Amino acid sequence: MRPRGWVLVLAAVFAVLQLANVAGRDTPDTKNYLSYALSLRGESKREAAATTIDYACRGSASIAARRQSVNVVRFHAPDPTRRVLAECRAREWRNVSARLRAGQTGGHTVPFMPERFMRIFEARPGYPVFLLPFLTLFGVTWGLWLAGVAVTVAGGALVFLILRTLRAPAPICLTGQALYYVLPCGTTAMRPMTEGLMLALTLTAVWGCALALEGGGRRPRDAAWLVGGSLAALFTVKHSQALFLGLCLAGSGALVAVRRRRAGREPGRGVVTVTVAGCCSVAGTVLLARLLHYPSESESLQDLLTHHFSRPDRTRVWPEFLHLQFNFWVEWTRRQLWEPLFAVALAAGAWGVLRARRRAAGVFVPAAACTGFLTQAGHPDIAIWGDRLIVLAWLLPVLGLPLLLESVLLRERVALPAQERSGPPDRAHSMG
Repeated sequence: MRPRGWVLVLAAVFAVLQLANVAGRDTPDTKNYLSYALSLRGESKREAAATTIDYACRGSASIAARRQSVNVVRFHAPDPTRRVLAECRAREWRNVSARLRAGQTGGHTVPFMPERFMRIFEARPGYPVFLLPFLTLFGVTWGLWLAGVAVTVAGGALVFLILRTLRAPAPICLTGQALYYVLPCGTTAMRPMTEGLMLALTLTAVWGCALALEGGGRRPRDAAWLVGGSLAALFTVKHSQALFLGLCLAGSGALVAVRRRRAGREPGRGVVTVTVAGCCSVAGTVLLARLLHYPSESESLQDLLTHHFSRPDRTRVWPEFLHLQFNFWVEWTRRQLWEPLFAVALAAGAWGVLRARRRAAGVFVPAAACTGFLTQAGHPDIAIWGDRLIVLAWLLPVLGLPLLLESVLLRERVALPAQERSGPPDRAHSMG
């Protein structure tokens, strides 16, 4: 079977495995994205609220039933699905109805939270637009599930393409695709949130960087379209990620250009393309966010420090944020030392991209992974489920571990013929 056939096989196996959890993947933010998409389809606030509340509450009821089935005390108790569903619907409708009566009817999202908080999601139309065809064709439950499968499968295929562009053998590329599915990237991308689409678009930009640097300068136009297009799309999904990725790519491109200049070489069209695209993304993101009156950095910090505006605004935002930042990373480091899988995976991935001695792998892959740390630093909340904010950092082991495996196999392959050429050791000498 050709490599592209194995790509499809891995994608199909992953999709079949996801049938184990069609419902119950949502988070509180899912309601905001889903109601946004339903409003784009033309549904009124109450219609969108009814559909969204029904989906969220069915997910909660499904989780409650599964938890009770394995509870050592209550596993034989009556099925809680109907009770949890009714309580959830009543609670959500009570909240939404009160906000609608109070006049919170603007924007595309249903008012599940205060208006200042909902403005954050109004500035993210990209993911609701992506959901729209899936919801229209397959309904809410299966539409959200299929959207998650599609974007996660696409992310795995992009990992394969990046490694292939870096001239890795097909089995190594398939290993990277499989790692994307089994590591937290795949789990997080399957949830009905922006992270799956962010991962796919970030990988598209990295693929463009690989084409720019590893394509021998023959495909700068393709690289420009991939990098620029993915950064523009990221602005609509989550403009902070477009800012972070543009900043990291521009810095990495400038680093490559400086190193080449010092070595007496021209930077090359590919490097210039990536650097310019990154700089334009940073400038464009800042300018457009101001023109469109997107929530500012101070507003985001107020959201964090007031627990989604449920408390009065803080007067000393930046000192408190920096204090929380320090505490967060101390606690985060303690937890990583306690369960060091992530740290070990990062170290092994970094070693892999550095040993690969490929320009794109050694520079732009760490740059893309760095955006995960920047995103987490922008919202240092230790209670957020599954470390989803830092999930982009997992791209380093996803792309680096296959390259590390390739370098180890290549070293063994080179060492074996050398040993055969040297012949067997002299028996008398070996016996002393």
